[in-house]
Amino acid sequence: MTKNPSDDLLRKILRESKTFACVGVSMNPVRPSYFVARYLNLKGYRVIPVNPGHAGKMLFGETIHASLTDIPQDIQVDVVDIFRRSEHVLPIVQEALERFPDLKTIWMQVGVENEEAAKLAEARGVQVIQNRCPKIEYQRLFGELRMGGFNTGIISSKL
Repeated sequence: MTKNPSDDLLRKILRESKTFACVGVSMNPVRPSYFVARYLNLKGYRVIPVNPGHAGKMLFGETIHASLTDIPQDIQVDVVDIFRRSEHVLPIVQEALERFPDLKTIWMQVGVENEEAAKLAEARGVQVIQNRCPKIEYQRLFGELRMGGFNTGIISSKL
């Protein structure tokens, strides 16, 4: 399990990924799932929203899907970003592995961990990140937190 992924691994995932499916994303702009998905979209990632309670509506220029299997076959997702409680993760990971044969990463948000789901994904060659947020990691690894006065431990000449 990737309990403590290296900065190099996180950087690689964030650099190489193009499309995130955000499972459990909210349409409420004060919810963390909304502003993480919005941030990823603003950074140039394609964000495919997944939430059965809002299926058919639009968010960030994309149709919200009820499940991962409802995402059209011509869309290849690189990262499934999970905003659901830990006990709900296993069926989501099973669905993701079935729907996306070329899936690269399962990303469980801060506070979300499921060892059984992680073992299943890793057995299929899929990277697993648990209890981390791609928005926070992006900001930390690419220097954006420095602008807020945080010491990221990264030295760069970029402003």
